[in-house]
Amino acid sequence: MGSFYLIFDADDTLWENNIYFEEAFDRFCDYLAHSCLSPDQVRSVLDEIEIANARVHGYGSRNFARNLEQCFRNLAEREICEQDVETVREYAYAILGRVPEVIGGVKETLEELASRHELALFTKGDRDEQQLKLDRSGLSQFFRHVGIVKEKHEQAYRDLAIDRNYSLERTWMIGNSPKSDINPALSAGLSAVYVPHPRTWSIEQEAVPERHPRLLTIERITELTQYF
Repeated sequence: MGSFYLIFDADDTLWENNIYFEEAFDRFCDYLAHSCLSPDQVRSVLDEIEIANARVHGYGSRNFARNLEQCFRNLAEREICEQDVETVREYAYAILGRVPEVIGGVKETLEELASRHELALFTKGDRDEQQLKLDRSGLSQFFRHVGIVKEKHEQAYRDLAIDRNYSLERTWMIGNSPKSDINPALSAGLSAVYVPHPRTWSIEQEAVPERHPRLLTIERITELTQYF
């Protein structure tokens, strides 16, 4: 079988992430206490704000705080005071203090795979925040390369493969996000392993090919050792 270059996503692939943002959003909705908009409708407004702001500011807890504040200013049915702003932003800032909850079986799987393949981490978001999560996770020892970028699109994968001298036919991207992990990697000529997560961020959802010669779908990350 030989060795491969295995590129791993981080958030919601190696450790839990979106659940913390969902918890913050639930607290935000309770505080907003809108008289007629449901949480799903508030979520739709926030999604639009996040999509627009991500192009300029990127991702991460600090940017989420900015997005929550903007959403609150757009939807609040009362006069806004400084305490409101501080409260709303703190829902997001609290995420920064979280120690990542590594998904079950991840550490053992990475340890085994690293013994016979070259592993890389490729994630998007705030550089300092993502590095902090990696350091706290205890998983950094398994990766020969760590890439943190603003967006993971087709060109980002091409650039990574060129910079690391990865042969496309032996390189696999492993992640939970169709939008950032699977589809752009396939478009760049890499193979991909789709590991769905039940709480994947709605903005990261896209259709993945029903049949593709370079796509593998598994239920749990521990299954990787059966293929690599």
